[in-house]
Amino acid sequence: MMFPSSALLSLLLVAVSIVSATPVRREPATLSFVAKVNASGTSNLAEIDRARAQSLLQSVTKGKRDGTVSATTDGVSYTASIGVGTPPTQYTLLIDTGSSNTWVGAAAKYTPTSSSKDTGNTVSVSYGSGSFSGKEYIDTVTLSSSLVIKSQSIGVATNATGFSGVDGILGVGPVDLTSGTVSNTDTVPTVTDNLFSAGTITSDVLGIFFSPAAASDSTGELTFGGTDSSKYTGSINYIPITSTSPASEYWGIDQSITYGSTSILSSTSGIVDTGTTLTLIASDAFSTYQTATGGVMDNATGLLKITSAQYSALKPLDFNIGGNTYTLSPNAQIWPRSLNSDIGGDSSSIYLIVSNLGTKSGGGLDFINGYTFLQRFYSVFDTGNSRVGLATTSHTNDSSN
Repeated sequence: MMFPSSALLSLLLVAVSIVSATPVRREPATLSFVAKVNASGTSNLAEIDRARAQSLLQSVTKGKRDGTVSATTDGVSYTASIGVGTPPTQYTLLIDTGSSNTWVGAAAKYTPTSSSKDTGNTVSVSYGSGSFSGKEYIDTVTLSSSLVIKSQSIGVATNATGFSGVDGILGVGPVDLTSGTVSNTDTVPTVTDNLFSAGTITSDVLGIFFSPAAASDSTGELTFGGTDSSKYTGSINYIPITSTSPASEYWGIDQSITYGSTSILSSTSGIVDTGTTLTLIASDAFSTYQTATGGVMDNATGLLKITSAQYSALKPLDFNIGGNTYTLSPNAQIWPRSLNSDIGGDSSSIYLIVSNLGTKSGGGLDFINGYTFLQRFYSVFDTGNSRVGLATTSHTNDSSN
């Protein structure tokens, strides 16, 4: 059957309008990273984490940012190879949920390309373990083949201190953490924000999975725009961001902690943070935990050390969050023994991963659920809905490390 040319044209226009009206559904995309233990040095692991915690606490004054953001930990670093420019130059960047500026130039210097634009603005960020200052550029940032940001604000360091073996930071914290860091600018969109605004991802969500730390180098995965169901078990439970400051400025939640039948920390606010290595609790709660476990402070590592008999007697450590319980088994409460030498410890000793935050409870940030907590659970950072998600994984109840 033959159609008049006008009819064919009409059918074609209808077909095109249907196709153009149908939104393209973009699947979440992943970025792999490497987690490396590098705590050996002049400071022990607990001191490094406490320095970061103090930076987090001091960076907020009366609910407002002062231009200083949290420290990136030297205990366990998470790095990915990120492309900047056209064609992209690869930089090794730390991944940090506790800060939000993305910048390069600490080691490998920034190479301007055809897509680079100097905004004329300056950028300066202070970290508990270092700082950087320099110029702001707008450039193309390539996280992976499917995660390309055409116009991302990046800092280009002219001065950087406290960073070794990396070129800068990929900041994936809340956007408000960029306040006061760039001249003539209120806040600058994060990489997650820009991916969402451009429609590259359909949700302003970041999912994070850590593989067990069985070696000094382990791997992990960031999922932009959603979650990876192959990396968790059961369902993801979501918790609203706490209203209590300063925890509310970060990925802050409310929780209580019990050790067996002993209350360690009453319901209070704190944060979930990939940039902190240990699980930190307020000093009064830590004292209760130390008494309950019988741990003795080890000066070399800054961690509590227990005997084999005490390890056999360890009870579950329960984190009560949003009506759900997330349990660190006895095995999950100890530092991986194969990595004892990486933190200046003795290979035959047993060290606990719960440490002293350095401040008493009641300050608005009474705990930090760090890497040692998060490697047992899948975590989701949902900017659009102001919430944090947690789920179990196939490694939550691992009994050997």
